[in-house]
Amino acid sequence: MPKQASVTKEEIIDSAVRLIRKKGHEALTVRKLAAYIGCSTQPVMYVFSTVKELKDAVYERADRMHTEYLLTAREGTDPILSIGLNYVRFAAEEPELFRFLFQSGGAGAPDLLSMIDSEEMLPVLSAMKEGTGLDMEKTKQVFITVALFVHGYASLIANNGLELDEDIIAKHLENAWDGAMMAAVREDKE
Repeated sequence: MPKQASVTKEEIIDSAVRLIRKKGHEALTVRKLAAYIGCSTQPVMYVFSTVKELKDAVYERADRMHTEYLLTAREGTDPILSIGLNYVRFAAEEPELFRFLFQSGGAGAPDLLSMIDSEEMLPVLSAMKEGTGLDMEKTKQVFITVALFVHGYASLIANNGLELDEDIIAKHLENAWDGAMMAAVREDKE
């Protein structure tokens, strides 16, 4: 009978997320994670046979957390615009996780156009599609325009290049959203 791990997979992933939140994604090494958990490296490597496997599992968890955050509408906010505002808020509230997800090279998709067709994007795109009444291709076009806009804001905020001012960002986001929607509708008429 194989030896039972002294630390569970869930405990390791939870600890890795906490470690990233506290010290950044650069701190996610087996040695530093084991020290953070309070064990040797052996239990971590027993559960995850490679560092890549560990990082992929942690990335998947952080990505799920991010998606849940995006889809949580705030009271009094248009549900569609809420996704963009939540993206920026996430960067402000969870800068280390934001950098891990979007600036560490750990994303599964190599670029934005590949990412938009990924299974992970389906909940966000479906919510946007439902709210806009556009078909999925037009929804993707609107998403790309708005995503580039909000990612710029979020990156600046996560990297301390800008302070979060939700009122200003909401106004700019509404303008970007309106422009992207008008462009999508105009293309249908042409």
